[in-house]
Amino acid sequence: MKLLLSVLLTPVAVLLASGQALAALQTKTIEYKDGNTVLEGYLAYDDAIKGKRPGVLVVHEWDGLQSYAKRRTEQLAKMGYVAFAADIYGKGIRPKTTEESGKQATIYRQNRPLLRSRANAGLKALQSNPLTDVKRIAAIGYCFGGGTVLELARSGANIAGVVSFHGNLDTPNPGDAKNIKAKVLVLHGADDPFIPETQLKAFETEMRQGNVDWQLISYGRTVHSFTNPDAKGEIKGAEYNPIADQRSWQAMQQFFAEIFRK
Repeated sequence: MKLLLSVLLTPVAVLLASGQALAALQTKTIEYKDGNTVLEGYLAYDDAIKGKRPGVLVVHEWDGLQSYAKRRTEQLAKMGYVAFAADIYGKGIRPKTTEESGKQATIYRQNRPLLRSRANAGLKALQSNPLTDVKRIAAIGYCFGGGTVLELARSGANIAGVVSFHGNLDTPNPGDAKNIKAKVLVLHGADDPFIPETQLKAFETEMRQGNVDWQLISYGRTVHSFTNPDAKGEIKGAEYNPIADQRSWQAMQQFFAEIFRK
């Protein structure tokens, strides 16, 4: 009878434990501003962890702050970070087509001071959270967001590190690399057709001349958007690669272990 009772109770115990784990993850939509522009970011943290912890700013792809960036933000929160997904485009601006995404991304790629301002506004929102250890902050970004966190670093942001996943590497002002205080990790698809060899070489030169602590990892047989399972080849040269996804996430974790070490 005791054995039967134990068997019957075990699934209940598992469900309760699972419910407690789920309850620990907290997510919130946060309004903040860049000047007069209202932005709407996404915060995630584990309330089972007490006290301050490292913060990670997440910057979305060219389609704006949608489900993919939010999933990554939650993933980081489950790892013990307070994570905040920034909104570069503005509240309610969530492109639905590649044409709309391209139009929005172009606004900021052609106006890097505005892009830097939006990224720094997201950083300030993360820094203002009482859970954030402001001395241990990193920023990561995907595609458009990867280029954005590099511009955040070039702006002189006082953060520990930035990680670009399949992001653009170009900048109109390569001399600004001298402002970079953060360590830099670039995770790149070796066969990404959107990042020409000239851009890659120019980035390497920029980092060397700026005396930056930087790393660049190229994944073979890998194109653009390699971390996103929703990238299924509809756009030529942009496709999910599960092996490169796993390897790049592990590289980010190793990088965080280094820069967040007390």
